[in-house]
Amino acid sequence: MSNALELPTILDLIAAPTLHEAFINRRGQALAVDAGGVQRLGAQCLQVLLAARAAWVADGQRLELENPSEEFSATLELLGATPEDLTHDAQQNGKELAA
Repeated sequence: MSNALELPTILDLIAAPTLHEAFINRRGQALAVDAGGVQRLGAQCLQVLLAARAAWVADGQRLELENPSEEFSATLELLGATPEDLTHDAQQNGKELAA
C-alpha cells in the first residue's frame, strides 16, 4: 500500500485536530496507519481513528492498522476497542455484500 500515515508518539486532545486533518488529506484512497511509535492514546484520538474507519468504509477504501505498539494495543483494549475496529478491508466487504 503506497499511502501511509505514521501516528505520532502522543495521541491526546492536543493531537486530535492534527490527526483529523491528516485523515482528511488522505481520504478517498487506501491507507496504512502505522501505530508503532505510539506511547499514549487518548479517547479523543480514538474517536478520530474510529471516525476515519467509518469514512473509509463509506468510501469503499482499504484502511489498515500496522505495527501497533504495546502501549497502543493496551490502551485500545482499555478503551473497549480492538485493532479490527480501526481497519477495513474493502475487498472483503464487497465479498460479504455479494454473499
